[in-house]
Amino acid sequence: MARNVIQFQKGLSLPDFQRLYGTEVQCEAALEKARWPGGFRCPRCNGHEHGLVYGRRLKRYQCRSCGHQATLTAGTIMQATKLPLTTWFLAFYMIGQAKTGISSLELSRHLGVNYDTAWLLHHKILRAMADREEAYLLRGKVQIDDSYLGGELPGGKAGRGSENKIPIVAAVSLNEAGRLIHARITAVSGFSSEAIAEWAKRHLAPGSQVLSDGLACFRAVTTAGCSHHAIVTGGKHPNDLPQFRWINTVLGNLKTGFNGTFHAFNFNFDKYARRYLGGFCFRFNRRFSMVAMTDRIANAVCCCMPCTERDLRVAEAYG
Repeated sequence: MARNVIQFQKGLSLPDFQRLYGTEVQCEAALEKARWPGGFRCPRCNGHEHGLVYGRRLKRYQCRSCGHQATLTAGTIMQATKLPLTTWFLAFYMIGQAKTGISSLELSRHLGVNYDTAWLLHHKILRAMADREEAYLLRGKVQIDDSYLGGELPGGKAGRGSENKIPIVAAVSLNEAGRLIHARITAVSGFSSEAIAEWAKRHLAPGSQVLSDGLACFRAVTTAGCSHHAIVTGGKHPNDLPQFRWINTVLGNLKTGFNGTFHAFNFNFDKYARRYLGGFCFRFNRRFSMVAMTDRIANAVCCCMPCTERDLRVAEAYG
């Protein structure tokens, strides 16, 4: 049997990671490149001429135009961190190289920090990854499908009516040859026309050609300026239809990964589905560039605005 090219691709080995990001100086250089790829830009006046001020844990960049001082982490989700940059980059590496994701508990063991610190670090990075994903709109040929995540509670309702299940919409965009380009999976409030219309406006580019099964609510994608074609399965399960091969592959990978990594994942009470789903899609959409994954996550973190632990523990809206 032929080997799967994606599964057997070369990733970034731990020795290579240590060679590239093993010191604070190396991590500073990588973070500077991620935040200012064209060279320093003052957050206040956008000037590029600057001097360096040393004597603190992180060097400061002083703008020669306005005198403003900035650090590499100020203005990003890493702002005010007390952790070494080497710890952050090791977290980038562990999260990015794990195909099925990683739990905060496992991350705490690898980083040598307590669980609360690992949770905060993990969720800041996941938020940055999710924000990065939502910056892109799916366009062209798009397949969408409905599904649920979460198991049944003892004594609770069975099937899709279970109190422990969260509804999700999965979508993939395809090129002209029918190959997958980009995947998007998001939690929604339910499978109503109103919820799908709002979802489509946030995630689909106008003019997209949307293909779905016969679920009536998916017709609402037309409110976002998209065309819609439904394939009535006629009693067949969508998994048996070749038209839905890619969307089923993505959903299969998601459920396999979540079941193997988050053994105690409570989708009814858990408030962070957006981040976990965004993190999965971030890795999946960059599955051909495993070597560059650490730098990709660093880029996302530099683009994400600061937030507090209190902000992170607030439930995120679906859609």
